Amino acid sequence: MSGWQQHLIIAPILIPLVAGALLLFFDERERVLKAMISVVSCLALAAVAISLFRLAGSGSGADSFEGVYLLGNWPAPFGIVLVADRLSALMLVLASILAIPTLVYALARWHTAGAHFHSLFQFLLMGLNGAFLTGDLFNLFVFFEVMLAASYGLLMHGSGSMRVKAGMHYIAVNLAAALCFLIGVSAIYGSAGTLNMADLALRIGEIEGERRMLLEAGAGILGVVFLIKAGMWPLNFWLPGAYSAATAPVAGIFAIMSKVGIYVILRLSLLVFGQGASAGLGLNVLLYGGMATIAFGTIGVLASQALGRLASYSVLVSSGTLLAVLGLNNGVVTAGALFYMVSSTLTIAAFFLLIELVERGQDAGASVLAVTMEAYGDADEEEQEVEVGVTMPGTIAVLGVCFAACGILLSGLPPLSGFVAKFAMLTGMIGTNVAAQGPIPPSAWWIVALLILSGLAALISMTRAGIRTFWASMEGTVPRVLVMEMAPVMLLIALTLVLTVKAGPVMGYMEETVRNLQQPAAYIDAVINARRAGVEEPSGPDGGGGI
Repeated sequence: MSGWQQHLIIAPILIPLVAGALLLFFDERERVLKAMISVVSCLALAAVAISLFRLAGSGSGADSFEGVYLLGNWPAPFGIVLVADRLSALMLVLASILAIPTLVYALARWHTAGAHFHSLFQFLLMGLNGAFLTGDLFNLFVFFEVMLAASYGLLMHGSGSMRVKAGMHYIAVNLAAALCFLIGVSAIYGSAGTLNMADLALRIGEIEGERRMLLEAGAGILGVVFLIKAGMWPLNFWLPGAYSAATAPVAGIFAIMSKVGIYVILRLSLLVFGQGASAGLGLNVLLYGGMATIAFGTIGVLASQALGRLASYSVLVSSGTLLAVLGLNNGVVTAGALFYMVSSTLTIAAFFLLIELVERGQDAGASVLAVTMEAYGDADEEEQEVEVGVTMPGTIAVLGVCFAACGILLSGLPPLSGFVAKFAMLTGMIGTNVAAQGPIPPSAWWIVALLILSGLAALISMTRAGIRTFWASMEGTVPRVLVMEMAPVMLLIALTLVLTVKAGPVMGYMEETVRNLQQPAAYIDAVINARRAGVEEPSGPDGGGGI
């Protein structure tokens, strides 16, 4: 990279940071101006993320793109580095694309329900993007805290006793997690002498004895933090209450926050603990904890009567699926899991936005499937004889189609991307062993069974909720839904349709991403040998790479 391209790596952090700070200078009454600044920021962020995504996907194997940005122009591992590779670029695109529809949805009414919504939203994006780009564990903690601090305010945005109660629980859990984060990072630094991920991957093979035990203990404590964020059982009791209490746009953007824990676990398990004496550290915890999370989430989905709780437990099913698959340590299955992560995040975000619109007309079922005018108590007998039915209102029709699409996606039925993702994972778990003429591990069969059962549970729950919402109720009116509220939901569902149509190229990108993660030499070399701007350094085995 050269010229303006090298600065793209820091742009996903600077854009929301500058926008969020700028928005603080404007009074809350200047709503239109603040909304315009926030939307422009999100559009610019999406453009940058897509550019990085295209650069990251421009090469393969040894020629794969590894962009490194040296903050302060200090060389690694002494200075702060930002790294953009295939995985981080994928997460940036997912976060930025998710931000646009959730923000547009919030502009209909929710951005005025409390102070500093737009600033908090931008700072949340800054924390997310920083966590995806950083190549240093301590700065991961910094961005993690920026993200959480913004999420505290967003969760309680709109006030109400339920949100305040859920927010207090959420804050307490995450403050405890932050303390564990510092303890884990301190233990790793005390044993390895570095917090740079690439440098740590180089040094870990030299650490022996008590220092290795301290390193693994620190990694274990750090893992607990990310498992709390990912929502692994039994560390996930805070999540259903928090997500279901949040406003619709906040819950929509929160759909990606649980994936931050998944991202860091995937990054560290393959970069730092992929080889050597500590190879495979914690994989059994991910495997069995993930299966327990799927089971817990499936029970929650079946037991949920409120749509918000159903969506929250669907987040747990998604996280459990990803954790269990990572525990298998199978590259083919992991590629399918990345596809599933993108699909499930978009689906759950769309579902959270849709829930408010559906519940706004909770008693509007009569106008959906009533077959005679008598159901409305029409006193004109002649009109009853002429009119044999009523036309389904356009609003209810669109809501019903979107609800059905979310049900298909969550349950993994064909033909949408939820089915493609689960099929890719199931094929990876069973097909690779059959092709190799080897036995299929019992754990793989358990995951297969849990995936099928969780899909069945989602189908049953969504069908039950759909009947209750659109059919059973015989009183009420058609909900008043604005175009700017319905359009974001339809956009997110349309993106899952694009994933379905482009499943081949998308899976190709995911497979190449996993191959690069399993062979981290290019990542390590790019970080360690990144050249400083304005400093002439010799080229060669120890002088190339980076930007």
